[in-house]
Amino acid sequence: MRMVNELCGQTERPLLVDMATVSTVSRGARAVFARPCQASQVALLGASPVDKVIANFVLAMNKASRPKRFFTSRVEAMKWLMKGT
Repeated sequence: MRMVNELCGQTERPLLVDMATVSTVSRGARAVFARPCQASQVALLGASPVDKVIANFVLAMNKASRPKRFFTSRVEAMKWLMKGT
């Protein structure tokens, strides 16, 4: 999230998170993901049922105010992200 903030500067921007190689999400990672950042909205991209379970868990635990959604299609994720800007 620090790198997101550095790249965005003072401007909020949409963020695509590719979960292709994620097998678990640690407590520390969930805490970092919940911190305020310059991401205006977050699209989680995955391909497998395991990705969806992990994403749903992260989304349920994360109460940050920015919009978040899980997608299996990069095209659909990008459309959603660009619609919000």
